[in-house]
Amino acid sequence: MSLEYTSLAALLDHGFDTLIDVRSPAEYAEDHLPGAINLPVLDNAERARVGTIYKQQSPFLARKIGAALVFHNAAHHIETALRDHDGGWRPLVYCWRGGQRSGAFAWMLREIGWRAETVEGGYRTWRRLVKRYLYDTVLPHRLVALDGYTGTAKTALLHLLQARGVQIVDLEGLANHRGSLLGEYAGGQPSQKAFETRLAIALSALDPARPVVIEAESSKIGERIVPPGLWAAMKSAPRIRVAAPVDARAAFLVQAYDDILSDAPRLKARLDWLRPHRGHAVVDHWFALIDADDRHALTRALMEQHYDPSYSKSRHDDAPLLARIEADSLDDAGLITLAARIEAALAELTPLRA
Repeated sequence: MSLEYTSLAALLDHGFDTLIDVRSPAEYAEDHLPGAINLPVLDNAERARVGTIYKQQSPFLARKIGAALVFHNAAHHIETALRDHDGGWRPLVYCWRGGQRSGAFAWMLREIGWRAETVEGGYRTWRRLVKRYLYDTVLPHRLVALDGYTGTAKTALLHLLQARGVQIVDLEGLANHRGSLLGEYAGGQPSQKAFETRLAIALSALDPARPVVIEAESSKIGERIVPPGLWAAMKSAPRIRVAAPVDARAAFLVQAYDDILSDAPRLKARLDWLRPHRGHAVVDHWFALIDADDRHALTRALMEQHYDPSYSKSRHDDAPLLARIEADSLDDAGLITLAARIEAALAELTPLRA
């Protein structure tokens, strides 16, 4: 039986024991429903082969060869990944759109005795619901933007606020990127579709009656694009601006960016892109600091000569300023004090907690 889902919440709360994505590993890697395991009935090469036969030879031949591969691979999954499930197990299966792959796999599972169902429209249904939620619906959340120059520990503060019961959205965490020229993390960024899946899940879990703190980002985080509706809400959101001395910010960045500061060749390759914007003399000075392993001086120079000027140009000063909070230190104790002061500033937008 194919089940129809008409809302993000309904599909997230599907109620089945296991959610199975039978698409190819490449399709699954690009994006998938949250919590789904990948049991492909056609691997990447097999899917490409069947598609080529369909276009260049015969749809009938493609279906015949595809069916043989699907049932062969399905049998393997039953003998391995699914071997320990008892008779009461209830899986929900989906594929790309048409239901042929998921339908064949679910039929085999039902023949065994498991209560398997499929998602009407497959992954395309999920994608349509995510797009509708992020692009076609006015987001109901009351955003408060946490603002401040690079190095004011905004992401760390978000998580301290979350621990205090404040609702937050960590866009950099969802995008796996620190949102700056040197911001990439190991493993790379999720695809745009996967980023939007993560974002839709995070937003849909929040209480619209309570404010949501979000970092004042640009419209792109690395290569991932913030949906226009959310970006517009971020630009107009009241701001809490965090300020700290440049030396405190430099000390924080030395720790926060230890991964790329420890990789001189990669660091130089990234900074070399800025020669047309900052000039050869400035970048050569940065390179000399890298060679000397003077990380504090380097991060300070980067802020004063690149990040702070860029931030000043892009700052949205027309947004209402809820509070400006000065920090003397961004060490652990200083951040805890800052988080408490930010929470106090948010009290005007109560209720903060459920």
